[in-house]
Amino acid sequence: MKFKKKKRYILVACEESQAVTKELRLLGHHAYSCDLLPCSGGHPEWHFKQDIFKVIKSPQNLKLENGKFMKCSKGWTGKWEMMIAHPPCTYLAVSGAQWYYNPSDKHLPTTKRRPHPKYPNRSRDRKEAIQFFIALANTSIEKIAIENPIGIISTQYRKPDQVVQPFMFGDEARKTTCLWLKNMPMLKPTKIVGEGEKIYFKSGKSQPKWYSDAFVYAKSPEERRTMRSKTFPGMARAMAKQWSDSFKFDDSENRHKSKNIKTLVGSLRN
Repeated sequence: MKFKKKKRYILVACEESQAVTKELRLLGHHAYSCDLLPCSGGHPEWHFKQDIFKVIKSPQNLKLENGKFMKCSKGWTGKWEMMIAHPPCTYLAVSGAQWYYNPSDKHLPTTKRRPHPKYPNRSRDRKEAIQFFIALANTSIEKIAIENPIGIISTQYRKPDQVVQPFMFGDEARKTTCLWLKNMPMLKPTKIVGEGEKIYFKSGKSQPKWYSDAFVYAKSPEERRTMRSKTFPGMARAMAKQWSDSFKFDDSENRHKSKNIKTLVGSLRN
């Protein structure tokens, strides 16, 4: 017997690009993105320009970016079945560590260094970013996946369940991505390709070209952060397909248990 695929209510947090949201929509799910920024993915009818925790708590009472309320299936309680989150990494990534302390204090222990003159509130901002990440992880949503680059979360929260790269999913690029998973399977590579072009500097150091391009073409620091944080297409497809497919396994398990219970009840009656 074939079972009709159930459309799931899935929230994609901190995603103005709607990369994962659109892939989930292509699979037929009720997927919605959420960010304090307006969406750049072209679908304001799927985007909450709202505080994420308000959207988690009562989405039916909030308007989408297009000014309308979300369309809910009859009987939906408002409880999200899955959340895929991309919390801002500006204050969490190891790449930003150089901006915490005054460059003149390199010879001193970190406890005695002064704040960076350009970013005096960096320590406070990092603390708030950590609290935001952990608050997302501790929500009551049954299935959660949170992604972030290598950074302080590994020591302030816990180590990631998996580390992946775009080149594992058909995108020729290196962008080390850590995944923290709750009731979600680890991603399986779909197509291993090259790591992409690099830019080399006189110092001997190098960085991925896509990352360097964000500095070259971005018109503002905000635009640069947005360009660098976007999810690569192949990885977005893998996240949408493989993680939403985990519902199929749950449904199969439940049907198997239900069948066994019916068999047991029938045998007891006989």
